Amino acid sequence: MAKNSKKKSDQPQVGKTTLKLKIDGKKRSFNIDDPKLPDWIDDGALASGDFPYTEKMDKDEYADTLEQLQIELVKMQSWLQETGRRVISVFEGRDAAGKGGTIFTLRQYMNPRNARNVALPKPTETESGQWYYQRYVSHFPTSGEFLTFDRSWYNRGGVEPVMGFCTPEQHESFLEETPGFERMIVADGIFFFKFWLNIGQTMQLKRFHDRRHSPLKNWKFSPMDIAGAEKWDDYTKARDEMMARTHTAHAPWTVVRSNDKRRARIAVIRRVLLSLPYKDRDLEVIGNEDALIIGSGPGFLE
Repeated sequence: MAKNSKKKSDQPQVGKTTLKLKIDGKKRSFNIDDPKLPDWIDDGALASGDFPYTEKMDKDEYADTLEQLQIELVKMQSWLQETGRRVISVFEGRDAAGKGGTIFTLRQYMNPRNARNVALPKPTETESGQWYYQRYVSHFPTSGEFLTFDRSWYNRGGVEPVMGFCTPEQHESFLEETPGFERMIVADGIFFFKFWLNIGQTMQLKRFHDRRHSPLKNWKFSPMDIAGAEKWDDYTKARDEMMARTHTAHAPWTVVRSNDKRRARIAVIRRVLLSLPYKDRDLEVIGNEDALIIGSGPGFLE
């Protein structure tokens, strides 16, 4: 079947599909149901959000670098199992920032018995009545495990207040309590990473459009994406407050500019490998971090 030849009835129905946006001071209208991507999105996506590169990372260079880093990840996992050490990596960011693909690449060759990913649905009625962090804590790693969260308790730092899924009081309580909660995680000896994948507004629109018209990925596209795209500034405000109040010495935020998924994935894996003192770690193979792509805390967002 030719690309985009699916019947309209076979494609996701999302209701409102024409977005009215203000991007870089310009008013824009974008019909996400139109199979043709507007030139202003196609041309401006990579550079959006002050991304520092004009080209994506070379595909062959990416493949070669990734293979070497994934070998190191396998060595690292063996060390975790030998020593009983534990790792939690939280992945946050706007919709389409690349969280799922980064987590997949990070875990691709690890033993899945000891490298779990947690991506929780909306809370059940029972979970809604529990201590807020309870359903996340129940998934925490045991001895020798490497755990990733594809979204986490930080839903209450961004999605929930912006979309009206929690009260202002619940949001404020979350911001006050989270640094203490995370201090307990670190104090228990868990290696703890918090990654914020930062995406430009125009790149987000491009990825939404790609999902909407992909026979393989259109299940990822939802009315929440439409609603979120029109609340860009609200999400920015929530992100900035969340990061300012939860970026701590014991649990800092690592910000990764992710318009180029290849560079972002390499940056995340390098940070993990450089932070864990595993046996036979090869620093020459791991290489140096790209300071244009990865940084620490709110200052790296400015």
